[in-house]
Amino acid sequence: MRRYLLNIAYIGTNFRGIQKTVNKLEEARLDTNSVQGCLELALRVFRPKNEIQTVLSSRTDAGVHALHSTVHVDLERSDNKFYDTTTLTGVLNRTLDKQNLPIRVLSTQRVPDTFHCRYHAIGRTYLYRVAVAKNVTQSNTINSLRNKGYESFVPVEEIDRCYFLQNNNFDIERLKNAARMFLGVHDFRSFMSVSRQKSPSRDHPMFTVRKIDEINIRAGQSLALGPNATLASQIYDYWDIEIKAKSFLYKQVRRIVGTLLALANGRIDERCIYEMLTIPSKHTWEPRILVAPASGLYLCRVHYNDTAFELPDETSP
Repeated sequence: MRRYLLNIAYIGTNFRGIQKTVNKLEEARLDTNSVQGCLELALRVFRPKNEIQTVLSSRTDAGVHALHSTVHVDLERSDNKFYDTTTLTGVLNRTLDKQNLPIRVLSTQRVPDTFHCRYHAIGRTYLYRVAVAKNVTQSNTINSLRNKGYESFVPVEEIDRCYFLQNNNFDIERLKNAARMFLGVHDFRSFMSVSRQKSPSRDHPMFTVRKIDEINIRAGQSLALGPNATLASQIYDYWDIEIKAKSFLYKQVRRIVGTLLALANGRIDERCIYEMLTIPSKHTWEPRILVAPASGLYLCRVHYNDTAFELPDETSP
């Protein structure tokens, strides 16, 4: 039995999430509405001797995308040899493509049998893309477009790929300043949605304590093409909100982004954020805040130390 790490990317729009659902009455039936289920179905092409059970490094919800995530899997060939990692990548991508599935394997690598893609991860970076309509007084071009009904224009290429806001009072500098409030160690109980999955660890008093290592807000760009790209750049300012931490609570990133957007739009003030961070409770969540939709969120990177991938000399192929 050999362990392999799959570096994957996917568009999550039509998936219920990355994690499969196990139906006890139909254990043999794969969950093809999840990224994990589709990967396990594709891995059957290799006909390993063992039962295929993938392990996820990170869980993403319905509609959330990934530019880079990781999965590990144990595979045993009938001749007890190693699978060629280049062949694994190519065959998996060809199989996924034939099924018209928006999942791609970026690369595959052999890892030690003790490697665990979740527990060895030292950090995760999420990216949230938001496009904000420019102030109509900024240019005659935008005024002209709005008068022609372009006020709700969204490039078709970016449907379910970005969060579009129609707001003329968006204060990006206020958002950038408030983002610093989230850095460091906090009890993020106010920023956690209640998951339907039961976990005994959730009752631990330190469960909701997390450390945010970085929050970066940068000017983004449209992914539109041709004439749509021109219109998009005239109508919208694109912003990328990047958040890095070792781990996150359920919907924590989307709640943080929603909070920052509510502040920039003037629906809340900095005192609201301060209270949610210093009085952690599900009851202190400010109801005027809208949780940012899943469509703008991307798992950008799962981070590891290089030493985690080192193979023992005796098991190297």
